[in-house]
Amino acid sequence: MEKLLQIQEKIRAFIVKASYAEDGKIDNDTLIFEQGVMDSMGFMSIIGFIEEEFSVTPSGGELTEENFESIDAISNFVQRKLQS
Repeated sequence: MEKLLQIQEKIRAFIVKASYAEDGKIDNDTLIFEQGVMDSMGFMSIIGFIEEEFSVTPSGGELTEENFESIDAISNFVQRKLQS
């Protein structure tokens, strides 16, 4: 099972690549949608990425802001799903 740090690194790399943002401008707790780093299409790409990379498919009730608002939130969500 992947450790949280590895999950964070993969998610960070994906978000930086998908958003064309500078890596140093995005912290693990940056609110990526509120700060305009990602938009609704970016949200869909994040879902596709975690499905492909981690074999994690969120249910409708899990598609909440608190699960996807930052790299930390996404990483914690993925780790919880991998542990269940």
